[in-house]
Amino acid sequence: MKKMLILNGSHSEIPLILEAKKLGYYTVTTGNNKGLIGHRYSDEYIYGDYSDKDEMLHIAKDQKVDAVCSCANDFGAISASYVAEKLGLPGHDSYKTALLLHQKDNFKVFAKENRIQTPMADIFTDLKGASEKKDACKYPKIVKPVDLTGGKGVSVVTDASEYMQAVRKALNMSRKGKAVVEDYIKGTYHSFSTFLVNRKVVAFFSDNEYPYLNPYFVATSGGPARNVDKVKGILLRQAELIAKKLSLVNGVFHMQYVMGSDLIPYIIDITRRCSGDIYVEPVEHATGIPWAKWIVMSEAGFPGSAYTERGCQQKYCGRHCIMARQNGRIQKVEIADELEKNIYSRIYWWKKGDIVSNYLVDKLGIVFLEYGSEEEMIEKSERIGSLIKVFVE
Repeated sequence: MKKMLILNGSHSEIPLILEAKKLGYYTVTTGNNKGLIGHRYSDEYIYGDYSDKDEMLHIAKDQKVDAVCSCANDFGAISASYVAEKLGLPGHDSYKTALLLHQKDNFKVFAKENRIQTPMADIFTDLKGASEKKDACKYPKIVKPVDLTGGKGVSVVTDASEYMQAVRKALNMSRKGKAVVEDYIKGTYHSFSTFLVNRKVVAFFSDNEYPYLNPYFVATSGGPARNVDKVKGILLRQAELIAKKLSLVNGVFHMQYVMGSDLIPYIIDITRRCSGDIYVEPVEHATGIPWAKWIVMSEAGFPGSAYTERGCQQKYCGRHCIMARQNGRIQKVEIADELEKNIYSRIYWWKKGDIVSNYLVDKLGIVFLEYGSEEEMIEKSERIGSLIKVFVE
């Protein structure tokens, strides 16, 4: 039997594990948290840090895997490309390309050279370099570590004193010791997830993104995105331009963008991996395209002729990560009747008595939602924090 190494086993990887099994693979999951729910679905779990590319290479060699699949994390995507390149496995961009796309300092240089629509930015490796620019900055700015996701280490700053504190935080949190300081674009946040076959987009899905209590952490989404018809042409051209310039392999190409008041989509992040929090579920529900299956097939090196299904976004749907408003021991979760009718599927991993230790990032489950109209989707998405309540003590 063919064997596939999947570089984590959180809830986000469950669809990938299941699809890999359907395709006939013996699935091996890894990661440094053996208690994650996804490991229950794989054939075997082996301890390992998926952000450690050499450790992943060792496991892949030892297991004699036929394919490697990244997880819903940028470090996993980078490690997967590294392992595939070292072992001559198909389905992944070169390691150099993976670093370019998944690390903000590299991408900003590429974007500037190729006129990709992204906020202007400076990259710093120390406080001295940042300090030299602080008085010349036009505020507000947004400061980020170049290599982290999920809003880790991100700050919006409005003056020079905030600026230096934010750069220090970003530098300390970045594994590379680098911070990006970019123009803050005031607007709404969205995703535009595409699938490339022979460097052409064959399908896409768009949505609106909303935080909960952490302003830099997406907890809720719903699509199609507002005004997507006005910007999808720009985003499609940008995706195919990047695919051509970098000779990208078949697979998912996911963009996060900010829509400014000028209705220009400013790309702020790109990933070539499964998006987190079971993002594939609303994509599949809205389009009828087997997104998780396609991701697994592409990372196993299936040819372009394998992606035969076609579809477009035909439903208003999204997802919400259930999160508490404070730390404590979980007592119950209540969902308002008016939202309950929108839920078409759900997955919970919380139990009564579980401890929420970091309410800004800890997730208890996910509900998947379908709406009757764009107006209903937007209205309920914007107040979903009051429609789903977690009680802790």
